[in-house]
Amino acid sequence: MSKPEPAVLNRSQRRHPEEWRTPSDLALWLHVPEATLYQWRHRGIGPRAHKIGRHLRYRDADVEVWLAQQVSA
Repeated sequence: MSKPEPAVLNRSQRRHPEEWRTPSDLALWLHVPEATLYQWRHRGIGPRAHKIGRHLRYRDADVEVWLAQQVSA
């Protein structure tokens, strides 16, 4: 009996509970220019960003915490 072939999943099927967004995805979500995210990151006032290899990514949970802090401030 042979092992079944692993299913090939498309991008939306590979999502994890912990979602990661690109700067352009996050800019669309927050309705701000992408350059604003880079400025916030440089100034240390934006949502927490993570370098994954050469790529900058934002975790949804971190963004939601940051948004809650902005509302309560």
